Amino acid sequence: MNLSRKSSSHIRSQKGRKFVTSILGAVVLLILLFALYFYKMIHWDPSGRIEDTAYICLRPGATIDDVRSQLINKVGLRHPKLFDFYADRQHLGAKLRPGRFAVLKGMSESDIVDLLINGEETPVSFNIGLVRTEEDLVSLFSSRLAMKKDSLRIALNDTALCRTFGDFDPDNIRCLFIPGKYEIYWNSTPRQLLSVMKKSYDKFWTSHRCGKAEKLGLTPCQVAIIASIVEEESGKKDEWGRIARLYINRYHIGMPLQSDPTVKFASGHFELRRITGEYLRTKSPYNTYVNKGLPPGPIRLASKDAIDAVLNAPETKDIYMCAKEDFSGYHNFATSYAQHQQNAKRYQKELDKRGIK
Repeated sequence: MNLSRKSSSHIRSQKGRKFVTSILGAVVLLILLFALYFYKMIHWDPSGRIEDTAYICLRPGATIDDVRSQLINKVGLRHPKLFDFYADRQHLGAKLRPGRFAVLKGMSESDIVDLLINGEETPVSFNIGLVRTEEDLVSLFSSRLAMKKDSLRIALNDTALCRTFGDFDPDNIRCLFIPGKYEIYWNSTPRQLLSVMKKSYDKFWTSHRCGKAEKLGLTPCQVAIIASIVEEESGKKDEWGRIARLYINRYHIGMPLQSDPTVKFASGHFELRRITGEYLRTKSPYNTYVNKGLPPGPIRLASKDAIDAVLNAPETKDIYMCAKEDFSGYHNFATSYAQHQQNAKRYQKELDKRGIK
């Protein structure tokens, strides 16, 4: 009887241990499954809902809150609290650095955190095209990069800084900017921006081009200034060289350039089609009707084609030109004032006929 009771108690004890073991095993399995699921969410699952690349831009002093906000708005972050947990474990807040970082489709939470800690910045790619004034230039870069307008404006007017990049000053520093495609880091300083421009400038201004400028009796900046006038003067590339030679001839004989585009620049009225009266008397160093010689700086960023047109200007004795009366966009050229007057009368007559003021 006692043996039977002991045997029954032993069996119940074994069953209890098995039950507890089963429960513990189930709990451990659930914990492992949860850990695996948690690991999968952090390291494997896409963190957001983007279909294309998104960019996280961090200014100096950015916080985890700034990162999370951008991830939610730009990436469609699925699990903000999960991101906070992992970012905290990786001490992301103490390791954040300014820059522009590309978050690719399918990146996980860990991928993004690793990117922000160890990843390379993605430069901003953009094209520098038609830019006339300093304010246009400042607006272009401040709208695409992190730098503020005032900081770039101050840099462009810092004579000492301009001199560090060559024979530049606040008036002609825009000659350093040659239109084209560039890649610039989003958080670049004005000095770093100018350094990028200088590398491109030096690559373009080869010894061959510098030699051509010297033969014309001009510096590279003077070539760029003439090129800027030529490019504003005519949309016909096939006559740029001849226009350039005319201005080179005027410059070397001490004759005022008398270029209408310089008056537009000086007055700020780029829409003018007929330059007369008060505009011709605009007081500005850029008004070549009032001042002899070249303007102190370019009236637009001169393109590579326009600069080469100046460097390869054909030999002519042209001193005068006037828009053709057929409004084709081309010009009539003249070597004498009498011939020029005849060309001008035909053009002015057509302007009056068409009611253009």
